[in-house]
Amino acid sequence: MHTAVTFRHMEASDALRDYVTERTARLKRYIDKPMEGQATLSIQRFRNIAEVIINTDGLRIAGQESHEDMYAAIDLVMDKIERQVKKYKEKIRNHKPAQGREIRWRRDIYEPESFEDDSQPKVVRTENYFVKPMSVDEAAMQMDLSNQDFLVFNNASTQTVNVIYRRKDGNYGLIVPQNV
Repeated sequence: MHTAVTFRHMEASDALRDYVTERTARLKRYIDKPMEGQATLSIQRFRNIAEVIINTDGLRIAGQESHEDMYAAIDLVMDKIERQVKKYKEKIRNHKPAQGREIRWRRDIYEPESFEDDSQPKVVRTENYFVKPMSVDEAAMQMDLSNQDFLVFNNASTQTVNVIYRRKDGNYGLIVPQNV
């Protein structure tokens, strides 16, 4: 995990920088995706303020605390962020999928060389998996947890197969088939 530490209205300290890096590295036990952190340590009117922002795969967790001691302020804000991460993980764990019928789906993967000549493309690998019924919000949450670029799911409200995909700008796109 990469953590950038910024000091405002105070001298930069390697001890504080190492302490923030150590505390943010503890979040790896909760989040297994690559994370990026930004910590801002400042002094305003004799109060030490620690502000930490963690970004990971579409999830942004932020917290700010102040205390008379900078180390205590860092501990308070990191405890707050850990509670937020635990709450998010618990929400995902307890989320019940929408009821509906499950659809079996198959994906065929073709060899690139088979498109170059005029012969028929060859199937290299076939993956079979079940498309679970879920809402669009639940599908977006599943995309946050997975490292895949797309997710095929059965939309629980319309009972149609939809595809949600990750766009280059970090947002999600949704493909909804329509009958003509």
